[in-house]
Amino acid sequence: MLSEQQAVLAQAHGQATSRRLAGLLRHVPNAITVSRILLIPVFVLVFLEPTPSRSLAAAAIFGVAALTDAVDGYIARRWGQITQLGKLLDPIADKLLVLTALFLLVDQDRVEAWIAIVLAGRELAVTGLRGVAAREGIVLAAEATGKLKMAAQVVAILLLILDEAGPTILNLHDWGTVVLLVSLVLSLVSAAQYIRQFVTSVRPRDRANSRSS
Repeated sequence: MLSEQQAVLAQAHGQATSRRLAGLLRHVPNAITVSRILLIPVFVLVFLEPTPSRSLAAAAIFGVAALTDAVDGYIARRWGQITQLGKLLDPIADKLLVLTALFLLVDQDRVEAWIAIVLAGRELAVTGLRGVAAREGIVLAAEATGKLKMAAQVVAILLLILDEAGPTILNLHDWGTVVLLVSLVLSLVSAAQYIRQFVTSVRPRDRANSRSS
């Protein structure tokens, strides 16, 4: 009898441990996303006064922060831990990281101001569109173009940061500018795709409402 009770207790303890572990794992992707946000002020402090060594350090910090975007998404999907908080925090963290880097590069005359303004305007417009869609009960799915845009922005920013530390023969600034312009085109295409998704989703509802009225 005692052994049966011990088995029951051990099973209950195991289940409780599994629940606690599942609860902890649920927060891992969000914790990684928050770490990306926390790395932004560290990146700013390191890159405010760029020297070759500080540019290398800033590029490393930015690279690690950008890498967490892929890591938290992979873990959330792999472990089935996609949460509403994660859906909110992840794009905010991405935008803060990229726009902060861009405006620092504008301040250092490594990026044209109009490029940063257009990219920032696109992010604000898409964020606003997603907010309107959410209020209407419409989910705007992420397009592959948007992911390519983010990857191109990360590569471009890394090249532009490393321009201070790399040999001039590599022309990192020129390459970074070309990749950034590619990301600008991808950004505008992605924004158009989001608008098309929204319009396509709203039209059937509008037609149904007009018929019912």
